[in-house]
Amino acid sequence: MASSDTGAATHFQNPDRNLALELVRATEAAAIRAVPFIGRGDKNGADGAAVNAMRTFLATVEFDGVIVIGEGEKDKAPMLFNGEHVGTGHGPATDIAVDPIDGTSLTAAGRQNAISMIAASDRGSMLDAHTVFYMRKIVTGPEGIGVVDIRKPVGENIRALAKAKGKEVGEMLIGVLDRPRHEQLIADIRAAGAGTRLMLDGDVAGGINSASYEGRLDMCVGTGGSPEGSPRRARSRRSGADPDGARAEDRRGAAEGARCRTQVRPRLRGR
Repeated sequence: MASSDTGAATHFQNPDRNLALELVRATEAAAIRAVPFIGRGDKNGADGAAVNAMRTFLATVEFDGVIVIGEGEKDKAPMLFNGEHVGTGHGPATDIAVDPIDGTSLTAAGRQNAISMIAASDRGSMLDAHTVFYMRKIVTGPEGIGVVDIRKPVGENIRALAKAKGKEVGEMLIGVLDRPRHEQLIADIRAAGAGTRLMLDGDVAGGINSASYEGRLDMCVGTGGSPEGSPRRARSRRSGADPDGARAEDRRGAAEGARCRTQVRPRLRGR
């Protein structure tokens, strides 16, 4: 009897932990720590607080994680850097993509749709896009699987998705980041007959909205930061949606462009 009591006591002192819930708690820690910075105009202060909170919590989680996509190299922000090991080093070996705050400008301004996020997958299975700062992205709900293709003109994708969803093109709502680089894209969407919902920041929230059954957006499209691409893809895949992405051309040269296209396209298209 004494032996049984001892075993029970040990069990309660060292309960089994669910990795998914532990990672949720890591995002909660980051979000809570950023609360004092809402509306204070200090986006770097908010990001730094969230990064420190997430990193501190992840150190207590029973897993062996490697940051494949971290935040900071593109934005010169404090970061959970690419290649950093997180967790206790014991338990599941995973790749990790993190963004302690997607929407630091939204947080600093006191606006909505800033979120804290983390994505995990088996070791070696996550796209390593740390040399690719920007990507072209398109996200839809499950109706878009096998229907939309990022290589096609946006108008063609909108018409095909509208047909798949049983909607008129004029009823379609397309989320796009409000950036100068998207002026032609926005014009093409409107020329196709669809409406736009321009987002100041936070394309992850827009992608989730497009992929969710209860979301109001039919599609989220445009060029945005690659660190936000894998977490958004993970959330979309989890809901049965169709995310796609390709490297956006930048100033790094044709040779690197070819190398990155070879790396990005096959791994993003793999189902």
